[in-house]
Amino acid sequence: MSKSSTKEFYVICQNIRSLFNVGSVFRTADAFGVDKIYLTGITGRPPRKEISKVALGAENYIPWEYHRQPTRLIKGLKKQGIKIVALEQVKGKSISLAKWKPKFPLALILGYEPKGLPKSLIELADEVVEIPMFGEKESLNVGVAFGVAANHIAGHKFALKQKIQ
Repeated sequence: MSKSSTKEFYVICQNIRSLFNVGSVFRTADAFGVDKIYLTGITGRPPRKEISKVALGAENYIPWEYHRQPTRLIKGLKKQGIKIVALEQVKGKSISLAKWKPKFPLALILGYEPKGLPKSLIELADEVVEIPMFGEKESLNVGVAFGVAANHIAGHKFALKQKIQ
């Protein structure tokens, strides 16, 4: 990680309780070119059979680290010039993923499904983005939400990479 880098894409998983969702994040991270996953709080860590079942081995080659305290991690990433983006619905603060243009390097924070990200982490974010919801439900499973956001981010990451080459 360096300030001169322009295309890195990191993910921070905060208090993701379901090991199957953690596995889904690893597998999706592989599909969309994530450079590293940070597991924080109570988020489960490999090796776990539940993670492996869904990750299909991605947990063995996608770089990852565990940090108990997400606040310290986020502050450290910000000092390195990494934009922190929270994936969360925050009335009056979040912008639609469809209208958002990612700036790299960035770290996307995913949170605990029933309650979302804590206010303290949202306040540390440089930007807050949300997935527009058109049905009865107000949110998606964290693994699915990450897939939607990662697809959007990867589209910009690889378009930027093509311009650089």
